Amino acid sequence: MAEVPSPASQAADQPDVWTVGRLLTWTTEWLAGRGSESPRLDAEVLLAAVRGCPRILLYTTFDEPVSDEQRSRFRDLVRRRGGGEPVAYLVGNREFFSLSFEVTPATLIPRPETEGLVIRVLDLWKQRARVAETGPRILDVGTGSGAIGVTLATRLAEATVLATDQSEAAVAVAAANAKRHGVADRVTLAVSDLLDHPATA
Repeated sequence: MAEVPSPASQAADQPDVWTVGRLLTWTTEWLAGRGSESPRLDAEVLLAAVRGCPRILLYTTFDEPVSDEQRSRFRDLVRRRGGGEPVAYLVGNREFFSLSFEVTPATLIPRPETEGLVIRVLDLWKQRARVAETGPRILDVGTGSGAIGVTLATRLAEATVLATDQSEAAVAVAAANAKRHGVADRVTLAVSDLLDHPATA
């Protein structure tokens, strides 16, 4: 795994204070040199996580110094990112359909392309809702973080969801996400291998 040099050793002729803006610039260049496809975004997400603020706030604090403690934590995350660990696993969450989902190595990382599936389901239900006698019953197989099932439950107040996964750890994460977004009462989680429980959906 590549080692991350101390920023101070890279900037002997620069001011000693490491501000948000300076740290982002340095980190972006370092990650770009290690093959990151989105080095600036990676740097911003990691620094925002360390500072405990929304990413957008970094742009209003470019001139603020970053503490030694925060720089140490940030440096460790950057080193791991440079070694290939996904940003979502490093910070423990990923945005999907404007919702924040907890993710761990036990789950896949929600992909932006999958939002198209959610949109398709919402469109289909809109067409059927006028003639349906009950709300939609949704089966989410291989739920992982629960991104699809939980998102649909938040968008369709009358929906009930059965979400299954063969991983107990993944089901625990999905349950936490359902609770986080206030739909735990309509999302049933089950440890199951593929379609073991379709009859209960």
